[in-house]
Formats: sequence, structure tokens, C-alpha cells
Amino acid sequence: MKRSILVVAVLILNVSMFSTVGAERTAAQGPAGAGASTAAQGSSKSSDSKSGHSLNPIKWVKKDKGSKNSADANGSRSDVEKKLTPKLQAQGVLAANANATDACAPFVALNECLAALHASHNLGLDFNCLRSSVTGVLTSADVSGCKSAGDKAQSLHKAIHLLNPDADAKGATKNAEQQAKEDLKDLGA
Repeated sequence: MKRSILVVAVLILNVSMFSTVGAERTAAQGPAGAGASTAAQGSSKSSDSKSGHSLNPIKWVKKDKGSKNSADANGSRSDVEKKLTPKLQAQGVLAANANATDACAPFVALNECLAALHASHNLGLDFNCLRSSVTGVLTSADVSGCKSAGDKAQSLHKAIHLLNPDADAKGATKNAEQQAKEDLKDLGA
């Protein structure tokens, strides 16, 4: 009895497996019957790469169209920094012997660097301390006297508050960010 049940189970398994494989083969051959040529043309268009949807995953990621013209693009950031240096030196934001390229090197975005420069100038804070607090990068500058010279990046608002608890950090941050925005706007960046 057990032997006959086992034989029947194996036989059912084989039949179902062969019918599944046979169905896959016929599906791979395409449609058959009346209207098969029209259906075959429609299915080839849907799998064609020139249809509305690309099969290339690289094209699925949208590119920032403004990134080529932004101040942080690879070629133009250094050009903008060179133009900013004399302007910032004339305003007294940047020391006469310093340049914007060296001052902004640890920053990812140029507008963040400009905001930190303006905030340090407006509040009388040491820029090296503020830069190390905002970027989390310790440079060759002496930051031993800084209260918050750590390896963790902080927002400009928090960094200002740590360096000068009596200052209006929120207002100073907003003012410095607006000044940075105007600097970049004046240069057309």
C-alpha cells in the first residue's frame, strides 16, 4: 500500500513538472492563432529599449540639472573662490593674507563656508574654531582654545551657541546665511 502511494505521488510530481516546463516553452515562443502577428509586434515593442521606460538603472536616477551651474561644481568652485577672495578681504571677513580656497577647503558646500565666515566676522568668533565645529574636520590651525573643537560636525546654529552662549545664535545664523547667499548672487554663482 505504501509503495503504491509513493509511486502515484512521484508520477503526479513528474506530470506537473513536465506540464510546467512545457507551458514555459510555449509561452517563450510567443502568441499563436488569429492575430498572432499583431500581438507579436506589440510584445516586441514593450520589450524594446526605445519604449517609454528605459531598462538601464543608471537612467532611473534623476540628475540635478542645476548642479552644473552651481558654485560647488568641480570646475567652477575654485573660480568662484578666486573671485570671492578679494571681495571678502575688502569686507574684512577674510584676513588679508588668507584666501577663500584655503578657508573653505573642509566645507562640502561653498555657501556653508561663506555663512561660517560671515558669522565669525559678525560675532567676533575665531573662524578656525567655528570651521572645526561646523565641519568636524581638524585642520592644521590651532584650535586648542576652542570649546567645541570635536570630530563631529554640528550645525552653524549649534556651533555659534557653543562658542558664544550669550549670542543670538538663531538670528546670527539666519543673517550669515543671507549674507552668503548675497555674496554668491553678486558673483552670479
